[in-house]
Amino acid sequence: MQSIRKRWQFRTAAAAAGVLVWIVAAPAVQAQVSGRVTVTDAGGKPAGDVGNAVIYLEGRGPRGAAVKVEMTLDGRSFNPRVIVVPVGSTVTFPNRDPFNHNVFSLSDPNGFDLGLYGRGESGDHRFRHPGLVRVYCNIHPRMSGFIVVRDNAYYAQPGADGSYAIANVAPGTYVLHVWHERASEATLEITVPLGGLTGQDVALDASGYQAAAHKNKYGQEYGSGATRERY
Repeated sequence: MQSIRKRWQFRTAAAAAGVLVWIVAAPAVQAQVSGRVTVTDAGGKPAGDVGNAVIYLEGRGPRGAAVKVEMTLDGRSFNPRVIVVPVGSTVTFPNRDPFNHNVFSLSDPNGFDLGLYGRGESGDHRFRHPGLVRVYCNIHPRMSGFIVVRDNAYYAQPGADGSYAIANVAPGTYVLHVWHERASEATLEITVPLGGLTGQDVALDASGYQAAAHKNKYGQEYGSGATRERY
């Protein structure tokens, strides 16, 4: 108590003498969470698409700045196939193919329909809610893409070797999620100390994955009259 009075007396005296006293708060300590993701296919073979995984921390954290990114339509594919963006971001879907596409999603509450458009044209959508968005083309049933929308800035996608790092994480307790389209999502409760957390390795099993057909934007099977739009 005595030391507190002395500091206050010093500041008061300094102010009376016309001296500015700056009180500088210590910067918040940020840490890093890192590890490796493995995805195993049938026969125990390592998957070649481990880079399509998404790792994120569920819990309190700063919201990432909204961005504008592209998911192109090229060769009857979405490229990149998987992206992760902060809430409020806009994804643009430029058509590079010499025929029409109709990009849509029925993922509530981020559903959208960009309608039919041709080569050199583009459509976009702003994602205002967190969650997984499954994106399809209403003409080409084998086209699929995924957008993971996050409500904080703590996320990453792994490299080709499965390694990942989530930077600038405030110390605290979180639930670490690892998502991949061909495996069950893995979760792990972690506590991040001041010095960060390494070695958070997660193994996903995609050996039993079987591709499932999806419906078109009208809730019908592909090939029905509702999907006979011009290429």
